[in-house]
Amino acid sequence: MKKVLVANRGEIALRIMRTLKRLDIISVAVYSDADKNAPFVKFADEAYYLGESSPAKSYLNQDKIIDIALQTNTDGIHPAYGFLSENAVFAKRVTEAGIKFIGPGIEAINIMGDKIDAKQAVKAFDVPMVPGTDEAITDINEAKIIAEGIGYPILIKASAGGGGKGMRVVESNEEFESQYDRAVSEAVSSFGNGAVFIEKFVQDPKHIEIQILADQHGNVIHLLERECSIQRRHQKVIEEAPSAVVDEALRQRMGAAAINVAKSCNYEGVGTVEFLLDRNKNFYFLEMNTRLQVEHPVTEMITGLDLVEEQIKVARGEVLDLKQSDIKINGHAIEVRVYAEDPENDFLPDLGVLEYYKKPTGLGIRVDDGYEQGMQIAIEYDSMIAKLIVHAKTRDEAIDKTIKAIDAYKINGFATTLGFCKFALNHPEFRNGKFTINFVGEHYDLALLKTPLSEAISIKAFQVFQEKLKENIPQFKQAPFSAWLNNR
Repeated sequence: MKKVLVANRGEIALRIMRTLKRLDIISVAVYSDADKNAPFVKFADEAYYLGESSPAKSYLNQDKIIDIALQTNTDGIHPAYGFLSENAVFAKRVTEAGIKFIGPGIEAINIMGDKIDAKQAVKAFDVPMVPGTDEAITDINEAKIIAEGIGYPILIKASAGGGGKGMRVVESNEEFESQYDRAVSEAVSSFGNGAVFIEKFVQDPKHIEIQILADQHGNVIHLLERECSIQRRHQKVIEEAPSAVVDEALRQRMGAAAINVAKSCNYEGVGTVEFLLDRNKNFYFLEMNTRLQVEHPVTEMITGLDLVEEQIKVARGEVLDLKQSDIKINGHAIEVRVYAEDPENDFLPDLGVLEYYKKPTGLGIRVDDGYEQGMQIAIEYDSMIAKLIVHAKTRDEAIDKTIKAIDAYKINGFATTLGFCKFALNHPEFRNGKFTINFVGEHYDLALLKTPLSEAISIKAFQVFQEKLKENIPQFKQAPFSAWLNNR
């Protein structure tokens, strides 16, 4: 494989191209009007105009992407994540054009792209499943009976869904029909597929995922877990590896289950198996993402592997040169996603011009970004502009180093999620590792976010503060944040 076209944009396109350059593989960029001066376009060995800024006329234009790949004698197409990365039709067309699709086979994309098909596939491999239906709901009255049998609250989920769309929590039989109608309507508008199914709603779970790596010869290993429970609108904001609550015994069980999920669909390449982990450390299969994940850098930091390089090796047909026993945990890594969003306005996009931009630097600090100072943040695409990844020997050290890196990260021109991420990392519930996917709803406090003292407070200061309160010292009893502290 001597030349690879990256069918994507932004930070992930640039990140992939850096590995291609290290491997002496020619990188080909495709770009839209909005991205003509983007860093990934400048970095690529070759760059070709794709179309207007609208995704439908650029990064989703299968015909144009394949035509450019053929005209440039490209050996492989890397779809990264988003856009066409989990599109089985695109993967099939790329393969039929004689170009290697750097990702899993069409069978795996099809099976894992539909949640009902995925559940059916993994069922035979003894993978723990959330109680629920194995088929799409066709009779609403029968569905109500099933829901009552499972026990409320239940979750209605779009079969072809993702990103929290087409998902509704139902608390009682009385609201089943209205929530069902909303889930179906959202599923149709988001995915063109109104099929939905029922699952038991696992309350206060953690979101734990396992990175897997498989070759074309039947060899599959897992590359440990990632903790991804800090989310807003069902989308991740902070990830870390390893998880603070997963011990070695649980890690082995979850890893074995993830490997079985991969085997259930003849998987090849890198992929991620996502689980819900309840309060009693029971885990349940959620879904499989058949692509490189946004949060893959934390796995790279603790394993020393380059996952894009591993994808290339698998695409070349190479046999895995790693065994499960080779995979060891080295320290702790945290990733915060830097979105052009306003945490003070319900995390709504806050786009503008990147007027001033200074990245943090130092040992164990990595920034994957796709913008430069002076650039306009494109409204047509996802609002994530960068990822800050930090590695240290211990989890506490990684948290402290990440907070310092956030302080050193200067972005002017629009609001970002950096302030929220600092708030979350400083929070006692994050420090003790007990947080769940409900962290934002339970602990996020806008007034607190705006307060400099609360942003700076460390867990040690928090503990000292509580001790002083216990000592009944008057000046501490009157401290402005005592009410908040007592409510934690």
